Amino acid sequence: MENSIIAPGISLKDFDYEVNKSNSDKYIETAKNVKLYVRDYGKGKPVILIHGWPLSNEMWEYQIEFLVENNYRVIAYDRRGFGKSSQPWDGYDYDTLTDDLSEIIEQLQLEDVTLVGFSMGGGEVVRYFSRHHGKGVTKAVLISSIIPFLLKTEDNPEGRPKEKSETTAASIKEDRIGFLDNFGKIFFGVNIINKPLSTPLLEYYRNLCSVASPRATLQCAESLNTTDFRDELHTIKVPTLIIHGTDDKNVPIEISSEKTAKAIQNNTFIVYEGAPHGLFYTEKDKLNKDLLEFLNS
Repeated sequence: MENSIIAPGISLKDFDYEVNKSNSDKYIETAKNVKLYVRDYGKGKPVILIHGWPLSNEMWEYQIEFLVENNYRVIAYDRRGFGKSSQPWDGYDYDTLTDDLSEIIEQLQLEDVTLVGFSMGGGEVVRYFSRHHGKGVTKAVLISSIIPFLLKTEDNPEGRPKEKSETTAASIKEDRIGFLDNFGKIFFGVNIINKPLSTPLLEYYRNLCSVASPRATLQCAESLNTTDFRDELHTIKVPTLIIHGTDDKNVPIEISSEKTAKAIQNNTFIVYEGAPHGLFYTEKDKLNKDLLEFLNS
């Protein structure tokens, strides 16, 4: 059966391989007993979308369809501990998370890749260049990113005090779903006057976050709040798009993307006036337009 011919020069074994690596949703084993859920749609140059904390690949709903329709192959995956991926006890440091990303690129045999990291996902983008030398990647995008370093230290006085992270961790341990409910409103800039998304949609995003492993939620919060990427930014030699909102209460632009734009030499920095952290939804049309223009450039 294995040597059956389905077309001249193509065996059934070869056909099965082509089907398995073709567009679909799938699981990719990136480490022993760790399988990541991956969506792989469309044809063309590959774009990898890396979600924020504590969401999953579904956050990219409005970007996936748009990019596929504009002739790009889109790969969106759930970070370990989140969404439909495995939930191991350990492995939530950026080295391990980036090794997961490297495995996806390697196993899908991707080349000429654009990496797109939102918020926490910006860390994997930068670490991929410093740790894996940016293999196969020709463009990078950082959206509402936590890069380069959020923690307040002697040489980073504008950062966030350690006590803020400790308070967040305590809230998650006490009532994780209640924390997520409040977090989502700040995330999308919801207040008495401004309601940029419907209540059902806000609840949907909260539910996506609630699926995450409690352990992964806490460990990744620690990683994104304390990892210092400042000495790694010089490893990014490819064209880089940086997008951030001026009303981002989760990751203020002054301590993140403004500094990143000064450190990465070949970048385009676009500021969204009045936009909150979750601009992938609140500014989705503008974001899609800017992404496509950068990808096509």
